[in-house]
Amino acid sequence: MVPSENIGAREREILTAIVETFISNGEPVGSRTLSRSNREGLSAATIRNVMADLTEAGYLEQPHASAGRIPTPDAYRYYVEQISGEARLAPDEQHNIEKTFQGVTDAEEFMERTSDVLSLISGNVGLAVAASGPKNALEHVYFSRLAENKVLAVVVTRSGLVRDRVLRVDLQQTDLDLVARYINENFRGWAMDSLRSEIARRIEQERSEYDRLMKSLEQLYLKGALQTDGGESVFVEGASNLVASESDRQRLGELLKTLEEKEKVVELLNAYLDVKTEAVRVVIGLDEALPSMRNLVLIGSPARMGGEVMGLLAVLGPTRMDYQHTITAVSYIARLFDKVLNENE
Repeated sequence: MVPSENIGAREREILTAIVETFISNGEPVGSRTLSRSNREGLSAATIRNVMADLTEAGYLEQPHASAGRIPTPDAYRYYVEQISGEARLAPDEQHNIEKTFQGVTDAEEFMERTSDVLSLISGNVGLAVAASGPKNALEHVYFSRLAENKVLAVVVTRSGLVRDRVLRVDLQQTDLDLVARYINENFRGWAMDSLRSEIARRIEQERSEYDRLMKSLEQLYLKGALQTDGGESVFVEGASNLVASESDRQRLGELLKTLEEKEKVVELLNAYLDVKTEAVRVVIGLDEALPSMRNLVLIGSPARMGGEVMGLLAVLGPTRMDYQHTITAVSYIARLFDKVLNENE
């Protein structure tokens, strides 16, 4: 294939026109169609010669002998390289997106709405993951006795995540207050995994010294009072949009099954999105993750709050998609994440 830097201005204009025309109408593009819209007034014959060169270089393919050309994955990759990073969403669209996130107070809720917004904007699949683990530091806990053998445990993290669960344990409110105070005074700001490990160690080590406190803490701990589900929250919207773009029923079944599995979605985003950069990444052809994804595109970005990665968001769809608009929307929502959650701290 001819390296992209060796493509001349004429080839670049014609290839760009073919990609944008095919994205717009989904039909193979012929030389006559291009000649009518060509700004340089090139003849259909000249355009046919350029198209033949681009086909030989691997940027175009011809589905049938008498048909026009369609872009290959390499053509889409070249096209994405040429897209300006200066595009902006229309003011009305920005306003509508911001309205969607009004009232959001935590990362998980933001990501849940993000998957829906990205699906609607792109007409494809919206994916979002709210991260946990070391980024999920404790803000405070609260325990309340509801009835005999029933206690409400509430865990709030600094990322805004709130987890509550009802436990079957018989403790008085005075004991619950004692345990909550102990945890809040000693472990505020600790990562949840580290907190649970340290509490398990202290239960064994300090049982005799703080007998009543440690016995109460042990009961709550063993019942899962400090669990925050131990993993990322994953949101997928618009999977049905793949039905229209994927004619291979077996491959479609594999795709839908993958999107139903939380761990597979997390693996997919982690495999392709670079959390070290703020730039939106476009990956065309995901066959390294799954053979059935070879004709799909992932456009995604990490979401940060105060410089710390708190999640991942992306659009998954066919190669024939509106790249410029989707890239701009993903970038805008990723930046909005930090703004919205900082305003609601």
